[in-house]
Amino acid sequence: MKVDLRSDTVTKPSAAMREAMAAAVVGDDVYGEDPTVNELQRRVAELLGKEAALFVPSGTMSNQIAIRSQTHHGDEIVMERTCHPFNFESGAMAALSGVQVNLVDGDRGRFRVEDLEHIVRPPNHHFAQTALISVENTTNNGGGAIFDVKEIARIREFATERKLRMHLDGARLLNACVETGIAAREYTQHFDTVSICLSKGLGAPVGSVLAGSAETMDKAHRFRKMFGGGMRQAGILAAAGIYALDNNVDRLKDDHRRARRLAEGIASMESLKIRWPVDTNFVMIDISGTGLSVAEVVERLGAEGILILGAFQTLRAVTHLDVDDDGIEYAVETFRRLFG
Repeated sequence: MKVDLRSDTVTKPSAAMREAMAAAVVGDDVYGEDPTVNELQRRVAELLGKEAALFVPSGTMSNQIAIRSQTHHGDEIVMERTCHPFNFESGAMAALSGVQVNLVDGDRGRFRVEDLEHIVRPPNHHFAQTALISVENTTNNGGGAIFDVKEIARIREFATERKLRMHLDGARLLNACVETGIAAREYTQHFDTVSICLSKGLGAPVGSVLAGSAETMDKAHRFRKMFGGGMRQAGILAAAGIYALDNNVDRLKDDHRRARRLAEGIASMESLKIRWPVDTNFVMIDISGTGLSVAEVVERLGAEGILILGAFQTLRAVTHLDVDDDGIEYAVETFRRLFG
């Protein structure tokens, strides 16, 4: 058996999703003439409580367009040290937007308003001017941790007092929503721009959507073109996103349940420890008790059909729609046989 726990980005479109893609009505989206793209954008804007939305090829592009649309060269962005835009987007903020970053040391990717008091710059020509606060929910490097909506509201109040804008990297926002029961709009009302990803737990093959005010999305449309993200008959891809929103949101709960089952099974082994509580679909596994390196553990698991990633004596297992209950039980059995 092969069980791919490397990331929820490895999901493949289902047969029903492929049928929806094949049947999509398309047009030239660069001219705004693709009806399926337009419908996806309308649906996401409504879901997130925003005036408008923009379909883009990737989460990285979505974040970077949001940053470029809300800052000027020489501005400063505040974000948590382990967040995705700072660590995994190839230096794009500096290259594309000419901004610098001021980092907050948080807890599993989350921070509090008190952490911002001495981070945000005062209005002084000696300093880069803080323009934007970026939040990630759920957190990638934080093992799928959920950002508390009450703390987000406090940060929004702080940002409003200082006339700062806020961006939400909500690649896995809907994981937070199904786990907490909090509607997406309750999170997103506190942000000027929001990005959600369709190609992770939702199972679409490509794409993210950026949402915000009509004015900001008009700017974002230009920067999407500038960054090479203008797609033509993109309705084929947008149809997958619509199918995902209709069929694959509530089932994210299954991913969370399976992640907890994996964690419970591994926690019973003396040589392995679960690093953090399982909030959503990430399981962070401390392997220091095995006496092996991450590379050795990954290789041994790979030989048994378990694909996984890791660094710094920690493995990261991510559940998704292509891993079923049998796959989880096989993974637990394999961990026990190799390391139990």
